[in-house]
Amino acid sequence: MVDVARHARVSVATVSRVLNTPERVAPDKSEAVLEAVRKLEFRPNLAGRTLRAARTRTLGVVLPTLSHPVFAECLHGIEATARERGYSISIATTGYEPAQEHQASEILLQRRVDAMVLTVADARHSRVLDKLDAEAVPYVLVYNQLGRRHRRRSTVSVDNRAAARQMVAHLIGLGHRRILMLAGNVRQSDRSRQRLQGYGDAMRAAGLTPLAPIELAFMAPDAAVHLGDAIRSDAPTALFCSSDQLALLAIRDLAALGLAVPADISVAGFDGTSLSALMVPPLTTVVQPSIALGRAAVERVIALLDGARIAQPTVLTHELRLGATAAPPRP
Repeated sequence: MVDVARHARVSVATVSRVLNTPERVAPDKSEAVLEAVRKLEFRPNLAGRTLRAARTRTLGVVLPTLSHPVFAECLHGIEATARERGYSISIATTGYEPAQEHQASEILLQRRVDAMVLTVADARHSRVLDKLDAEAVPYVLVYNQLGRRHRRRSTVSVDNRAAARQMVAHLIGLGHRRILMLAGNVRQSDRSRQRLQGYGDAMRAAGLTPLAPIELAFMAPDAAVHLGDAIRSDAPTALFCSSDQLALLAIRDLAALGLAVPADISVAGFDGTSLSALMVPPLTTVVQPSIALGRAAVERVIALLDGARIAQPTVLTHELRLGATAAPPRP
């Protein structure tokens, strides 16, 4: 507040009045203070606490959405572990929009959370993570997976690339040679990009040519037009989807195109949500231990709060759930 007052050439008391009772301040002084607040990126303490170092025992959680089962399951692990450790959580979602990540994190920081557990669009290039690093706010990324150049950022994930490679290798082992990938926006999501790399690894290892992926918005309502075009041009016998949600979308839209799964075309997903196991037939998918990921992220971020150094990335084990939506192709 002293910095804001100096920049706006007013008293600290005037700054306080602008932030708390703006109607008591002349418009010209109020605007000067607000301009200084914007320029200096001053963040008022909405909880009224005066010491940044004081623990609130609240963890901020930033996730893309809670309508996707994988994030809902992860949140279950986050909340349960936080409660066991004597912490509460404050949640914000971003709707898969990178531009919303900054706003969501600001809301949580204004509430003076002690640390954050978050999933961002692309952890390599993130305005939010740069801000948290600059302000020394402890955080752990969940689901995001980083390479060696970004080891200063703590992560908890599965090996997305290896898991995708293993699933596509399974489809190749069933006899499929023309496997098409249905992916989320590859430029927007590092997970989609890593899974696409794993798809390409498996195809090339088998001497096969990877097909150009179909990219869909994360909340796309259907894929029928894209699938119809791909089936006519590429004639795939199997689809590898970068999420269970996309796999469910594909199965529904393939049925609308008159194709049965797996009799006419095989489908595999990625996430292993509990919902996918209840399908008829059960979905063939990569299973991420989402509840365990949430638990591990909270344990790691509390360790950082207690002074631990950032350790090696935590990579939990994935597994393949060999359901009934993938089968050998027709002769």
